[in-house]
Amino acid sequence: MIVDPAVQQQLKTFEEAVKYFQQQKFHKALQLYEKVLPGPSKELADRAGVHLRICQQRIARPPTGSLRSAEDHYHHGVAMMNLGHWDEAREHLEKARKMASKADYVYYALAALDCLIGETDSAMLNLRTAIELRPENRYHARNDEDFASLQEDPRFTEMLYPERESSA
Repeated sequence: MIVDPAVQQQLKTFEEAVKYFQQQKFHKALQLYEKVLPGPSKELADRAGVHLRICQQRIARPPTGSLRSAEDHYHHGVAMMNLGHWDEAREHLEKARKMASKADYVYYALAALDCLIGETDSAMLNLRTAIELRPENRYHARNDEDFASLQEDPRFTEMLYPERESSA
């Protein structure tokens, strides 16, 4: 019996995803299941789709009580933001902010979230705080696609390129 090499590769990827799934490494498993979906075997694609949805659910709802630290809430908030679950992302990022009020990266993530959902004023305030806490954030924001919608806002330009203002 001749087996299509593309099906063999699809099966190999599926089996690798199952290993990560069994280890409860759901982010990695999810990435691999996504690679299985467009493959030639409909049966494998269907099975991958079921596992993919389970991964998404497990990522979205970590075991109760597992989020204890500001770091835990921050990482979960960013994961939710990446999945497009804005409300849950905000909830966890706000918890992280309350637990670690001087953590620049939390304000930066909140600014990115605000930008993604069109809350320009809030994005500017959070980004300003992130930059005040850690000036290097200014350089990160210049190339961050999450802030693309602010590129034309003069306040954004002034905040990220203060040298232009001082030399004018």
